[in-house]
Amino acid sequence: MTGPTLTELSNRARDIFRLVVEGYIASGLPVGSRTLAGSGGVNLSPASIRSVLQELQDAGLLAAPHTSAGRMPTEIGLRLFVDGIMQVAEPSAAERAQIERGLASGGTIEAALAAATSALSEMSAGAGVIMVPRREPRLVQLSFVPLAPARALAVLVAEDGAIENRLIDLPAPMPPSVLEEASNYLTARLAGRTLAEAVSAIRAEIAGGRSALDAASAELVQRGLAVWSMDAAQRPVLVVRGQANLLDDTALGDIERVRQLLDELESAEAIAGVLDAAREAEATRIFIGSENRLFSLSGSSVIASPWRDNEGRVVGVVGVIGPTRLNYARVVPMVDFTAQSLGKLIGQDGFSRK
Repeated sequence: MTGPTLTELSNRARDIFRLVVEGYIASGLPVGSRTLAGSGGVNLSPASIRSVLQELQDAGLLAAPHTSAGRMPTEIGLRLFVDGIMQVAEPSAAERAQIERGLASGGTIEAALAAATSALSEMSAGAGVIMVPRREPRLVQLSFVPLAPARALAVLVAEDGAIENRLIDLPAPMPPSVLEEASNYLTARLAGRTLAEAVSAIRAEIAGGRSALDAASAELVQRGLAVWSMDAAQRPVLVVRGQANLLDDTALGDIERVRQLLDELESAEAIAGVLDAAREAEATRIFIGSENRLFSLSGSSVIASPWRDNEGRVVGVVGVIGPTRLNYARVVPMVDFTAQSLGKLIGQDGFSRK
């Protein structure tokens, strides 16, 4: 269902609609005709205001949760407000400083991102999220060390000196010569590449019969690649902070929605999918309620922006998740500024790669 456009609303309907949305965002409560009449923003009687509110409700832009209550914006109404009425301001100097302090805290990348996420959560009154970039170091060597007749240790060495080990089960006892052949083959093709780059080339070579490996060595290579690929896919890619902010006073009247949202926030893989939808955006994206399938049950909104390295490549997404009454005009520039700051700082020498 789509609602009317702004040009289809009269000036007074547009003014009343804006006041209802802004009042709802500020309080989390429906806005009534008497409140609007007393605000000084509308020079109409309560009866005239009620007539306009009914028109906006009939158009699908507002809803009345109770017969005698005021109105609140629908998801369609919020989308119209965000796209056509909302005026976005720059973050304040204090807000910019708080975000930059988090990113300048030093230590590991993960620690700095966690600090920035916490700052974003605190300022937005939502849950701050950052998709941590999957680090793809250039590799030097992958070797197999025999441990038992049917077990080996896969040792991966990166150019930055990082070493990671994984235990792998062998399909059958293998002599040291097979382990050595597989190690030499992998090292020759991994050197100077990321794992993702090497895996694609190696598997194509083996599948095409161009590897000159015997069956046992080829099986070992495939197992070695599988354990590292699986490990990379299962690494956490998100930093989430501020779930407690979702439990404010207005949430107590809608505890089931909040419970549903907290359950949704437990799924790192699902949230990563949500943020991934913003990766190709040129600017900050806003998903309101059911516009995103993951948060359709809790009726929550997502404000997300991609962040890029100094070569312009997207390496992650930062955002805020919260109720649909998020202060979009304030949160959007915060998220955008955080994304820009991440792009400037990530990869600089101030971040430890350990």
